Amino acid sequence: MKKIVICGMAAALMLSATACGDKKTENNDNKGTTTTPTSTVESTVPSTEESSVPESQVPGEVILSEEMQAVKDAVTGVLGEEYWPNTTVPAEMLSGSFGIASEMYDDILAETPMISTNVDTLVVVKAKEGQVDTVKAALTAYRDALVADTLQYPMNLGKIQASQIETFGNYVCFVQLGGSAVDAADQGEDAVIEKCQEANKKVLDAISETVTATK
Repeated sequence: MKKIVICGMAAALMLSATACGDKKTENNDNKGTTTTPTSTVESTVPSTEESSVPESQVPGEVILSEEMQAVKDAVTGVLGEEYWPNTTVPAEMLSGSFGIASEMYDDILAETPMISTNVDTLVVVKAKEGQVDTVKAALTAYRDALVADTLQYPMNLGKIQASQIETFGNYVCFVQLGGSAVDAADQGEDAVIEKCQEANKKVLDAISETVTATK
């Protein structure tokens, strides 16, 4: 009987020791594990969609009036792919580029090439009352400066010399067009001038018809 009691007590002690050991191991395992709290940080950088500026609000964007758009359509209609100006000059740059201040005109179309080696340019100014002569003088000074600039690319000299300034009522136009003059250049500068003068005449005729129709 004693043996049975002794064996029972021994078994109980062994079970108790085993349970303590498991608990201690579990505690040690928990001590070795560090839980880092997850923090959520909201980005302060706006998304591309949020930061994009609507096209109509792009700084420097120029929207032509209905009348000047009609003038441009008439010009591109007669020249087609030979109309090379592809950049509209913003109003704030007109004074520096052409000497034309905002108080001189009611409406304007001014387009130049994006590439500096191309000089094709169209400027149509609807001058305010009493400002026609002032606008014409500014465009004449601009043209004279181009003609006097001996650093121009040789292929553009004929085109510059062929440029014209014409007035239709209160509209003052500067046309320096002609598109590709490569073929004419093979025949000499006079051929280039003649080709560009023909293009300028077509444009001036188209402008004259358009602005007369709008009066």
